[in-house]
Formats: sequence, structure tokens, C-alpha cells
Amino acid sequence: MPERIGFLGLGIMGSRMAANVRRAGFPLTVWTHTAGKAARWAADHDAVAVETPAEVARASEIVVSMVVDGEQVASVLLGEEGSSGAGQHGKGAGAGRGNAEQSGGEAVVDGAHDGLLCVDMSTIAPFDTRRIGAALAERGVRMLDAPVTGSAPRAEAGTLTIMAGGEAEDFARARQLLEAMGEVIVHIGALGQGEMLKLINNSVGAANAAALAEGLLLARACGLDLDAFAQVLSSGSGASAQLELKAGAMRAHDYTPALFKTAHMLKDVRLCLEEAQAAGMPFPAAAHARDLLAATVGRGHGEEDYAAMIEAAEGLAGRRL
Repeated sequence: MPERIGFLGLGIMGSRMAANVRRAGFPLTVWTHTAGKAARWAADHDAVAVETPAEVARASEIVVSMVVDGEQVASVLLGEEGSSGAGQHGKGAGAGRGNAEQSGGEAVVDGAHDGLLCVDMSTIAPFDTRRIGAALAERGVRMLDAPVTGSAPRAEAGTLTIMAGGEAEDFARARQLLEAMGEVIVHIGALGQGEMLKLINNSVGAANAAALAEGLLLARACGLDLDAFAQVLSSGSGASAQLELKAGAMRAHDYTPALFKTAHMLKDVRLCLEEAQAAGMPFPAAAHARDLLAATVGRGHGEEDYAAMIEAAEGLAGRRL
């Protein structure tokens, strides 16, 4: 029999991931902070909605969290006291936001029981993952970090790439659950290593998007046809997922937040640079992407897709694409 699953967070990605978990036959209990949202989602997906993360824990053997940042993960898993330390390692990116996904007075640890496994699929600082994992372990709760990469359509299709950190036996136990949501599933190493790889992945992606924006502007300034630009790059050494996903949106100045918000990408790149600094490693391409993303947020595009980086590049160039 499949284990009983709990799911915390039903946003753009989480709602689609949870739907695949239920579709795979797992009994599912859900919670999200927005009043009434979990009940409506549960009614549409033959799941059970409850009022607090603690109730999710009591009803589940594995609890998945998919929220925005380290502060929120700590809040839903450990409660307000646990969330007070989250984001301090990466204060500019994680702290000071307030708790959009608060525990409602009862966190997962308040409903914890023997054998409970928490699988955090959010993207947060590895430091926060290890801190939260240690606090859960003190209460007899095990933890995996299993962040994902892939767009909302891939979340809906169940074809995400999932990178997991934690003990091998916990990864083996969660594998069937992860296979309901992902296509490529890799055990990276110890707790927090999945998060580290996710931050590097997103930072490389952001650097590619920055280069794409600037390449598009240079091509336009030199009088090149942008259709030809895209065609040649897509079949040459300049090909990338960012070219495929973002060139059209940048050219159309269409920043509909269907995939990944600029503010979220900025958070991830900042966290990666903090880890790079702690490791004594330079990452100038990511630093440049961070600056473009910060300028994009400053221009009012934080809640829009990060294709809006073209706005900051245009500002630097003093011309419109």
C-alpha cells in the first residue's frame, strides 16, 4: 500500500506536483495558508484538506513542503520559534519577508509521530536545510531536501528534475513518491546538497538569461534579424534552455508570471553567491545576473517572470529591444 502523503503549499508548482501525487494513487492530505484554497483544491482532486500543518503530519507518513523560502519552511515544519533563525545566513534573500505560509499555530513537529519523514522541495539555503533538519531530528523526525527544476508545464506533466539530499534510506523510502512528480531523480549526497546543486543550477540559468538579453540587444543594435539570431543560436554553441524559453518573451516584452518570478530567481542567485563566498569561490557570471535581477525588481517587475531581465539590460544599454 502506498504511504499516506501530506502536502504543504499549493502554489504554481506545488498544486501541480500534489495533483500528480494524488493521481499516482497516494492518499493525500493538503494544507496551504490561503483561506479556503486547500479545501477547493482537495474537492477537485479527491484529497483531504485540513487547517494546520500539524494536522497534515498526524494524517501522513511523509510530509512534502513546497513553499517560498527558508523562513516559510521553518515556520510550517518547526513553528514560529523555528522560523526566527531562518534566512540569517542569507539575510538579504530569506529574512524580513514575513511568514506568508505560517503554521497557523501548529507546525508539523506538533503533530509528529514515529517514522515521520519530511521532504522539503522548496528552494532554500543549504544552511537553513541543515538547521531545520537538525531541529527535526531532535524530535525524531527525518528529513530530505529535494528541490526541483523545471517549469510549471513540467510540474503538471510530472517530468521535473529532482535533486535530493539526505540519508540513502530516506531517499529510497521517498523514491516512489518523487517518481510521481519527476522524471530525472538524483540522490546528490548529504542533507543540504540537493539545495546547493539547485542554487548552482538556477544561477547558471540566470547567467545564461542575462547573456541572452544582452546578446539580443547587441544583435538589434547591429541591425541583425532577430529571427535569424534565434535560429542560428539554437543550432550552435549558443544554444540553451534560456534561449528556447525566454527569447520570445524578451522580444515581446511579455513577462506573464507563468513560470518563475524575478524575485524568486533573485533570491536563489543571492543564496548561491552567499554559499560561494563561504566556500571562497568566485562566481562573477552569477554576480552580474544578480545585479540585473536586482535592477529588474527595482523597476517593478519582481512578481513577473524573469524574462523581464531584458528591462534592466535595456536600461544599461539606453535603448529598447
